[in-house]
Amino acid sequence: MVSDFSLFTSPGMQRIPNGDPHGAAARVHAGPPIFYSLHNTRDGRGTWLITRAKDQRKVLQDLDTFSSHRSLFASALGDDWPLIPLELDPPAHGIFRSLLNPLFSPKRVMALEPSIRARAITIVEKISESGKSCEVMKDFAIPFTVGVILQFLGLSAERPDIFVGWAKGLLQGDKVQRSAAARAILEFIDELAALRRKEPADDFMTFVVQAQIDNRPLTDKEVRGIGVLLFVAGLHTVAAAIGFDLAHLARNPKDQSLLRSEPERIVLATEELLRAYSTVQMIRVATKDIDFEGAPIRKGDYVCCAAMIANRDPAEFEDPNVIDLAREDNRHTAFASGPHRCLGSHLARREIIIGLEEWLSHIPHFRIKEGTAPITHGGHVFGIENLVLDWS
Repeated sequence: MVSDFSLFTSPGMQRIPNGDPHGAAARVHAGPPIFYSLHNTRDGRGTWLITRAKDQRKVLQDLDTFSSHRSLFASALGDDWPLIPLELDPPAHGIFRSLLNPLFSPKRVMALEPSIRARAITIVEKISESGKSCEVMKDFAIPFTVGVILQFLGLSAERPDIFVGWAKGLLQGDKVQRSAAARAILEFIDELAALRRKEPADDFMTFVVQAQIDNRPLTDKEVRGIGVLLFVAGLHTVAAAIGFDLAHLARNPKDQSLLRSEPERIVLATEELLRAYSTVQMIRVATKDIDFEGAPIRKGDYVCCAAMIANRDPAEFEDPNVIDLAREDNRHTAFASGPHRCLGSHLARREIIIGLEEWLSHIPHFRIKEGTAPITHGGHVFGIENLVLDWS
Protein backbone atom coordinates (compact mmCIF):
# COMPACT_ATOMS: atom_id res chain seq x y z
CA MET A 1 0.00 0.00 0.00
CA VAL A 2 3.10 2.22 -0.15
CA SER A 3 4.67 3.37 -3.42
CA ASP A 4 7.39 5.74 -4.56
CA PHE A 5 5.20 6.88 -7.48
CA SER A 6 5.01 10.67 -7.63
CA LEU A 7 3.27 13.08 -9.96
CA PHE A 8 6.34 15.30 -9.57
CA THR A 9 9.33 12.97 -9.88
CA SER A 10 8.37 9.59 -11.39
CA PRO A 11 9.48 8.70 -14.94
CA GLY A 12 7.56 10.83 -17.42
CA MET A 13 6.80 13.56 -14.87
CA GLN A 14 9.99 15.54 -15.06
CA ARG A 15 10.67 17.98 -17.86
CA ILE A 16 11.49 15.88 -20.94
CA PRO A 17 11.18 16.35 -24.71
CA ASN A 18 8.22 14.62 -26.40
CA GLY A 19 6.98 13.37 -23.03
CA ASP A 20 3.58 11.91 -22.22
CA PRO A 21 2.92 12.70 -18.55
CA HIS A 22 -0.75 11.70 -18.84
CA GLY A 23 0.14 8.27 -20.19
CA ALA A 24 2.79 7.89 -17.52
CA ALA A 25 0.32 8.79 -14.76
CA ALA A 26 -2.25 6.34 -16.17
CA ARG A 27 0.11 3.43 -15.49
CA VAL A 28 -0.87 3.53 -11.80
CA HIS A 29 -4.10 1.78 -12.79
CA ALA A 30 -2.05 -1.43 -13.08
CA GLY A 31 -1.57 -1.26 -9.30
CA PRO A 32 -3.81 -0.96 -6.23
CA PRO A 33 -6.74 1.51 -6.34
CA ILE A 34 -5.40 3.40 -3.31
CA PHE A 35 -1.81 3.65 -2.11
CA TYR A 36 0.41 5.94 -0.10
CA SER A 37 2.73 7.93 -2.35
CA LEU A 38 5.81 8.83 -0.31
CA HIS A 39 6.71 12.08 -2.09
CA ASN A 40 3.74 13.46 -3.96
CA THR A 41 3.70 17.20 -3.27
CA ARG A 42 5.90 20.05 -4.38
CA ASP A 43 7.69 20.08 -1.02
CA GLY A 44 8.09 16.29 -0.91
CA ARG A 45 5.24 15.39 1.44
CA GLY A 46 3.45 12.09 1.10
CA THR A 47 -0.18 11.74 0.05
CA TRP A 48 -2.69 8.99 -0.26
CA LEU A 49 -3.32 8.65 -3.98
CA ILE A 50 -6.82 7.67 -5.08
CA THR A 51 -6.77 6.19 -8.58
CA ARG A 52 -10.37 5.17 -9.29
CA ALA A 53 -12.78 7.84 -10.53
CA LYS A 54 -15.62 6.62 -8.31
CA ASP A 55 -13.43 6.79 -5.20
CA GLN A 56 -12.21 10.26 -6.08
CA ARG A 57 -15.82 11.40 -6.34
CA LYS A 58 -16.48 10.03 -2.85
CA VAL A 59 -13.57 12.02 -1.44
CA LEU A 60 -14.41 15.23 -3.27
CA GLN A 61 -18.07 15.08 -2.21
CA ASP A 62 -17.39 14.31 1.48
CA LEU A 63 -16.60 17.76 2.86
CA ASP A 64 -16.92 16.61 6.48
CA THR A 65 -14.10 14.08 6.21
CA PHE A 66 -11.87 15.70 3.59
CA SER A 67 -11.15 19.40 3.97
CA SER A 68 -10.19 21.58 1.06
CA HIS A 69 -8.26 24.06 3.23
CA ARG A 70 -4.52 23.58 2.85
CA SER A 71 -3.36 27.19 2.24
CA LEU A 72 -1.83 26.24 -1.09
CA PHE A 73 -0.91 29.82 -1.95
CA ALA A 74 -0.51 31.38 1.47
CA SER A 75 1.89 28.65 2.62
CA ALA A 76 4.46 30.03 0.15
CA LEU A 77 4.42 33.17 2.30
CA GLY A 78 4.34 31.39 5.65
CA ASP A 79 0.69 32.44 6.08
CA ASP A 80 -2.47 30.42 6.62
CA TRP A 81 -5.39 32.03 4.78
CA PRO A 82 -7.58 30.29 2.19
CA LEU A 83 -8.08 30.82 -1.49
CA ILE A 84 -11.79 31.62 -1.80
CA PRO A 85 -13.98 29.70 -2.36
CA LEU A 86 -11.64 26.79 -3.29
CA GLU A 87 -10.12 26.28 0.15
CA LEU A 88 -13.18 27.04 2.27
CA ASP A 89 -15.18 24.34 4.01
CA PRO A 90 -18.92 24.54 4.83
CA PRO A 91 -20.73 26.68 5.74
CA ALA A 92 -18.42 29.49 4.54
CA HIS A 93 -17.86 27.76 1.20
CA GLY A 94 -21.56 27.84 0.30
CA ILE A 95 -21.88 31.51 1.27
CA PHE A 96 -19.00 32.64 -0.94
CA ARG A 97 -19.91 30.26 -3.74
CA SER A 98 -23.40 31.78 -3.88
CA LEU A 99 -21.87 35.24 -3.96
CA LEU A 100 -19.55 34.47 -6.88
CA ASN A 101 -21.60 31.99 -8.94
CA PRO A 102 -23.45 34.67 -10.98
CA LEU A 103 -20.13 36.07 -12.23
CA PHE A 104 -19.18 32.71 -13.77
CA SER A 105 -22.62 31.52 -14.92
CA PRO A 106 -23.17 30.25 -18.49
CA LYS A 107 -25.19 33.40 -19.20
CA ARG A 108 -22.34 35.62 -18.04
CA VAL A 109 -19.81 33.65 -20.11
CA MET A 110 -22.06 33.94 -23.19
CA ALA A 111 -22.04 37.70 -22.74
CA LEU A 112 -18.24 37.67 -22.70
CA GLU A 113 -17.93 35.42 -25.75
CA PRO A 114 -17.76 38.14 -28.46
CA SER A 115 -14.80 39.84 -26.78
CA ILE A 116 -13.10 36.49 -26.09
CA ARG A 117 -13.48 35.45 -29.73
CA ALA A 118 -12.28 38.84 -30.98
CA ARG A 119 -9.16 38.46 -28.84
CA ALA A 120 -8.47 35.00 -30.25
CA ILE A 121 -8.98 36.17 -33.84
CA THR A 122 -6.65 39.13 -33.40
CA ILE A 123 -3.84 36.94 -32.08
CA VAL A 124 -4.26 34.15 -34.63
CA GLU A 125 -4.47 36.57 -37.58
CA LYS A 126 -1.23 38.18 -36.44
CA ILE A 127 0.43 34.75 -36.28
CA SER A 128 -0.93 33.81 -39.71
CA GLU A 129 0.36 37.01 -41.29
CA SER A 130 3.81 36.80 -39.72
CA GLY A 131 5.01 33.41 -41.02
CA LYS A 132 4.55 29.67 -41.36
CA SER A 133 5.37 28.55 -37.84
CA CYS A 134 5.18 29.74 -34.23
CA GLU A 135 5.76 28.66 -30.66
CA VAL A 136 2.16 28.12 -29.66
CA MET A 137 2.41 28.67 -25.93
CA LYS A 138 4.30 31.96 -26.15
CA ASP A 139 2.59 33.30 -29.27
CA PHE A 140 -1.00 32.11 -28.82
CA ALA A 141 -2.15 30.07 -25.80
CA ILE A 142 -0.63 32.27 -23.09
CA PRO A 143 -1.39 35.74 -24.49
CA PHE A 144 -4.94 34.60 -25.33
CA THR A 145 -5.83 33.10 -21.95
CA VAL A 146 -3.96 35.68 -19.88
CA GLY A 147 -5.71 38.41 -21.86
CA VAL A 148 -9.11 36.91 -21.02
CA ILE A 149 -8.34 36.79 -17.30
CA LEU A 150 -6.92 40.31 -17.23
CA GLN A 151 -9.99 41.57 -19.06
CA PHE A 152 -12.14 39.80 -16.48
CA LEU A 153 -10.20 41.55 -13.72
CA GLY A 154 -10.58 44.87 -15.52
CA LEU A 155 -6.99 45.27 -16.74
CA SER A 156 -5.26 45.65 -20.07
CA ALA A 157 -3.50 42.63 -21.56
CA GLU A 158 -0.12 44.29 -21.78
CA ARG A 159 3.02 42.44 -20.67
CA PRO A 160 1.45 38.97 -20.21
CA ASP A 161 4.97 37.53 -19.87
CA ILE A 162 5.30 39.11 -16.42
CA PHE A 163 2.11 37.48 -15.15
CA VAL A 164 3.00 34.13 -16.68
CA GLY A 165 6.43 34.33 -15.07
CA TRP A 166 4.75 34.75 -11.70
CA ALA A 167 2.53 31.71 -12.37
CA LYS A 168 5.48 29.56 -13.40
CA GLY A 169 7.46 30.62 -10.35
CA LEU A 170 4.52 29.78 -8.11
CA LEU A 171 3.60 26.44 -9.69
CA GLN A 172 6.98 25.14 -10.86
CA GLY A 173 9.64 27.10 -8.99
CA ASP A 174 11.73 26.15 -5.97
CA LYS A 175 10.96 27.45 -2.49
CA VAL A 176 12.64 30.82 -3.06
CA GLN A 177 10.99 31.30 -6.47
CA ARG A 178 7.57 30.32 -5.07
CA SER A 179 7.80 32.86 -2.28
CA ALA A 180 8.96 35.63 -4.62
CA ALA A 181 6.14 34.88 -7.09
CA ALA A 182 3.54 34.73 -4.31
CA ARG A 183 4.66 38.09 -2.93
CA ALA A 184 4.50 39.68 -6.39
CA ILE A 185 1.00 38.32 -7.05
CA LEU A 186 -0.23 39.38 -3.62
CA GLU A 187 1.10 42.90 -4.04
CA PHE A 188 -0.53 43.09 -7.47
CA ILE A 189 -3.93 41.96 -6.16
CA ASP A 190 -3.77 44.27 -3.13
CA GLU A 191 -2.95 47.25 -5.36
CA LEU A 192 -5.75 46.36 -7.76
CA ALA A 193 -8.25 46.09 -4.90
CA ALA A 194 -7.14 49.47 -3.53
CA LEU A 195 -7.50 51.01 -7.00
CA ARG A 196 -11.02 49.66 -7.45
CA ARG A 197 -12.09 50.98 -4.07
CA LYS A 198 -11.04 54.45 -5.24
CA GLU A 199 -11.99 54.11 -8.90
CA PRO A 200 -14.84 51.60 -9.38
CA ALA A 201 -15.32 50.05 -12.83
CA ASP A 202 -17.54 47.43 -14.45
CA ASP A 203 -15.26 44.50 -13.62
CA PHE A 204 -14.71 41.54 -11.34
CA MET A 205 -12.50 43.23 -8.75
CA THR A 206 -14.92 46.13 -8.32
CA PHE A 207 -17.67 43.61 -7.64
CA VAL A 208 -15.51 41.92 -5.01
CA VAL A 209 -14.50 45.06 -3.11
CA GLN A 210 -18.12 46.27 -3.09
CA ALA A 211 -19.65 42.89 -2.18
CA GLN A 212 -21.23 42.09 1.18
CA ILE A 213 -21.93 38.88 3.06
CA ASP A 214 -23.97 38.72 6.24
CA ASN A 215 -24.57 42.49 5.89
CA ARG A 216 -20.85 43.35 6.08
CA PRO A 217 -18.20 44.15 3.47
CA LEU A 218 -15.54 41.55 2.74
CA THR A 219 -12.36 41.73 4.79
CA ASP A 220 -9.03 42.47 3.15
CA LYS A 221 -8.06 38.80 3.51
CA GLU A 222 -11.30 37.68 1.86
CA VAL A 223 -10.80 40.09 -1.06
CA ARG A 224 -7.24 38.85 -1.33
CA GLY A 225 -8.29 35.18 -1.25
CA ILE A 226 -10.81 35.67 -4.08
CA GLY A 227 -8.57 37.83 -6.26
CA VAL A 228 -5.53 35.59 -5.96
CA LEU A 229 -7.52 32.45 -6.82
CA LEU A 230 -8.97 33.92 -10.01
CA PHE A 231 -5.58 35.27 -11.06
CA VAL A 232 -3.60 32.08 -10.41
CA ALA A 233 -6.24 29.61 -11.64
CA GLY A 234 -6.73 31.46 -14.90
CA LEU A 235 -3.11 32.07 -15.78
CA HIS A 236 -1.75 28.65 -16.51
CA THR A 237 -4.33 25.87 -16.58
CA VAL A 238 -6.33 26.89 -19.65
CA ALA A 239 -3.21 27.77 -21.63
CA ALA A 240 -1.75 24.34 -20.79
CA ALA A 241 -4.97 22.65 -21.93
CA ILE A 242 -4.90 24.46 -25.28
CA GLY A 243 -1.23 23.54 -25.69
CA PHE A 244 -1.83 19.83 -25.06
CA ASP A 245 -4.85 19.92 -27.41
CA LEU A 246 -2.93 21.49 -30.29
CA ALA A 247 -0.02 19.10 -29.73
CA HIS A 248 -2.49 16.21 -30.03
CA LEU A 249 -3.95 17.58 -33.28
CA ALA A 250 -0.46 18.19 -34.67
CA ARG A 251 0.44 14.54 -34.06
CA ASN A 252 -2.89 13.12 -35.19
CA PRO A 253 -3.68 14.52 -38.66
CA LYS A 254 -6.89 12.48 -38.98
CA ASP A 255 -8.31 14.14 -35.86
CA GLN A 256 -7.17 17.52 -37.14
CA SER A 257 -8.84 16.91 -40.53
CA LEU A 258 -12.04 15.76 -38.82
CA LEU A 259 -12.37 18.99 -36.82
CA ARG A 260 -11.50 21.09 -39.86
CA SER A 261 -14.12 19.43 -42.07
CA GLU A 262 -16.77 19.27 -39.32
CA PRO A 263 -16.08 22.16 -36.92
CA GLU A 264 -19.38 21.51 -35.18
CA ARG A 265 -17.60 18.53 -33.60
CA ILE A 266 -15.19 20.79 -31.70
CA VAL A 267 -17.54 21.17 -28.71
CA LEU A 268 -17.79 17.40 -28.18
CA ALA A 269 -14.11 16.90 -29.00
CA THR A 270 -13.14 19.44 -26.37
CA GLU A 271 -14.72 17.27 -23.67
CA GLU A 272 -12.58 14.31 -24.78
CA LEU A 273 -9.46 16.46 -24.88
CA LEU A 274 -10.26 17.76 -21.39
CA ARG A 275 -10.57 14.15 -20.23
CA ALA A 276 -7.43 12.89 -21.89
CA TYR A 277 -5.21 15.87 -21.09
CA SER A 278 -6.45 17.03 -17.69
CA THR A 279 -3.97 19.36 -16.04
CA VAL A 280 -4.81 19.63 -12.32
CA GLN A 281 -4.63 17.42 -9.25
CA MET A 282 -6.78 18.19 -6.20
CA ILE A 283 -5.43 17.69 -2.67
CA ARG A 284 -7.64 17.25 0.37
CA VAL A 285 -6.74 16.99 4.07
CA ALA A 286 -8.37 14.32 6.25
CA THR A 287 -10.22 15.87 9.18
CA LYS A 288 -10.39 12.61 11.15
CA ASP A 289 -9.15 9.03 11.16
CA ILE A 290 -11.04 6.93 8.62
CA ASP A 291 -10.81 3.55 6.93
CA PHE A 292 -11.42 4.51 3.30
CA GLU A 293 -11.81 1.56 0.94
CA GLY A 294 -9.29 -0.36 3.06
CA ALA A 295 -6.80 2.49 3.42
CA PRO A 296 -6.06 3.60 7.04
CA ILE A 297 -6.19 7.36 6.44
CA ARG A 298 -5.32 9.40 9.54
CA LYS A 299 -6.35 12.92 10.54
CA GLY A 300 -4.06 15.43 8.82
CA ASP A 301 -3.06 13.08 5.98
CA TYR A 302 -3.04 14.54 2.49
CA VAL A 303 -5.30 12.81 -0.06
CA CYS A 304 -4.59 13.29 -3.76
CA CYS A 305 -7.40 13.20 -6.33
CA ALA A 306 -5.56 13.69 -9.60
CA ALA A 307 -7.96 14.36 -12.46
CA MET A 308 -5.42 13.09 -14.98
CA ILE A 309 -5.52 9.68 -13.24
CA ALA A 310 -9.28 9.44 -12.69
CA ASN A 311 -9.87 10.37 -16.32
CA ARG A 312 -7.81 7.39 -17.51
CA ASP A 313 -9.67 4.93 -15.26
CA PRO A 314 -10.52 1.79 -17.29
CA ALA A 315 -13.47 1.11 -14.98
CA GLU A 316 -14.96 4.45 -15.99
CA PHE A 317 -13.91 4.87 -19.62
CA GLU A 318 -13.67 2.26 -22.38
CA ASP A 319 -10.13 2.23 -23.83
CA PRO A 320 -9.16 5.19 -21.60
CA ASN A 321 -5.81 5.76 -23.29
CA VAL A 322 -7.44 6.05 -26.71
CA ILE A 323 -8.39 9.65 -27.54
CA ASP A 324 -11.77 9.33 -29.28
CA LEU A 325 -13.04 12.78 -30.29
CA ALA A 326 -16.55 11.33 -30.75
CA ARG A 327 -16.71 9.83 -27.24
CA GLU A 328 -20.18 10.23 -25.73
CA ASP A 329 -21.31 10.36 -22.07
CA ASN A 330 -17.94 11.74 -21.09
CA ARG A 331 -18.13 12.03 -17.28
CA HIS A 332 -14.63 13.39 -16.90
CA THR A 333 -13.50 15.30 -13.81
CA ALA A 334 -11.14 17.79 -15.45
CA PHE A 335 -12.88 20.49 -13.40
CA ALA A 336 -13.06 18.30 -10.25
CA SER A 337 -16.30 17.05 -8.74
CA GLY A 338 -18.67 17.84 -5.90
CA PRO A 339 -19.32 21.20 -4.20
CA HIS A 340 -15.80 22.47 -4.99
CA ARG A 341 -16.11 21.82 -8.72
CA CYS A 342 -14.21 24.56 -10.57
CA LEU A 343 -16.12 27.84 -10.32
CA GLY A 344 -14.64 29.01 -13.64
CA SER A 345 -15.34 25.84 -15.61
CA HIS A 346 -17.83 27.48 -18.01
CA LEU A 347 -15.36 30.23 -18.83
CA ALA A 348 -12.44 27.83 -19.21
CA ARG A 349 -14.42 25.51 -21.47
CA ARG A 350 -15.48 28.35 -23.79
CA GLU A 351 -11.91 29.68 -23.94
CA ILE A 352 -10.66 26.28 -25.09
CA ILE A 353 -13.45 25.83 -27.65
CA ILE A 354 -13.02 29.32 -29.07
CA GLY A 355 -9.25 28.94 -29.12
CA LEU A 356 -9.47 25.71 -31.13
CA GLU A 357 -12.16 27.05 -33.47
CA GLU A 358 -10.21 30.16 -34.37
CA TRP A 359 -6.87 28.39 -34.64
CA LEU A 360 -8.28 25.76 -37.00
CA SER A 361 -10.15 28.33 -39.11
CA HIS A 362 -7.11 30.57 -39.62
CA ILE A 363 -4.10 28.22 -39.65
CA PRO A 364 -3.64 25.56 -42.40
CA HIS A 365 -2.78 21.94 -41.56
CA PHE A 366 -0.01 22.03 -38.99
CA ARG A 367 2.51 19.64 -37.47
CA ILE A 368 5.29 19.66 -34.92
CA LYS A 369 8.15 21.52 -36.59
CA GLU A 370 10.91 19.18 -37.70
CA GLY A 371 13.93 19.37 -35.45
CA THR A 372 11.92 20.62 -32.45
CA ALA A 373 10.42 18.75 -29.52
CA PRO A 374 7.75 19.95 -27.08
CA ILE A 375 8.81 19.83 -23.43
CA THR A 376 6.23 18.33 -21.05
CA HIS A 377 6.12 17.97 -17.29
CA GLY A 378 3.94 16.66 -14.49
CA GLY A 379 3.49 18.29 -11.08
CA HIS A 380 0.61 20.04 -9.38
CA VAL A 381 -0.41 21.41 -12.80
CA PHE A 382 0.74 19.46 -15.87
CA GLY A 383 2.26 21.61 -18.62
CA ILE A 384 3.79 21.79 -22.07
CA GLU A 385 6.36 24.24 -23.46
CA ASN A 386 8.42 24.76 -26.60
CA LEU A 387 5.49 23.63 -28.77
CA VAL A 388 6.65 24.82 -32.20
CA LEU A 389 4.04 24.20 -34.91
CA ASP A 390 4.73 24.44 -38.63
CA TRP A 391 2.33 24.86 -41.57
CA SER A 392 4.78 25.59 -44.38
